[in-house]
Amino acid sequence: MVRRYDPERRERIIEAAIRVVGAKGIAGLSHRTVAAEADVPLGSTTYHFASLDELLVAALRRCNESFAATVRESAYLSDPGVPLADELTRLLGEWFAGGRGPMELEYELYLAALRRPALRPVAAEWADGLAELIAPRSDPETARALVALMDGISLQALLTGGDFDAEYARRMLARVADGGR
Repeated sequence: MVRRYDPERRERIIEAAIRVVGAKGIAGLSHRTVAAEADVPLGSTTYHFASLDELLVAALRRCNESFAATVRESAYLSDPGVPLADELTRLLGEWFAGGRGPMELEYELYLAALRRPALRPVAAEWADGLAELIAPRSDPETARALVALMDGISLQALLTGGDFDAEYARRMLARVADGGR
């Protein structure tokens, strides 16, 4: 049997896993469902990812990359002329503007770390990485608190089905960023 060279297969498998979790939730994820979605042989998924946890880690990392890239690329995050709370609110608004589906998927993967220890370091990487990007405008403790508040605001909007309230987010982020003033 001739082996077909397919350098993009691993990436397609990760993207397929993200689509499966988006459509069916983590409970619907299996090597078989991912192989079907990626249109690859079942053995390819187990070759690249020995366990579902490995596949979930790769999927969570991929999801984390999009918001982190948006934050890193923000010209205003490091601009002292732009209030930190205003820029964080703008970034959250941009994230919400992408639709609930991608956010729900990211949070489903993120919260799966509660039951899947293999995902915890990746979830922590996201929070720590975001705090590192914010810390130059505040301090490490305040940056961590701002990340926690952003998570809380996002989760509340997603869980209640409500809209993102930018003005509320800006006021609360400003309270934390400005030390309660």
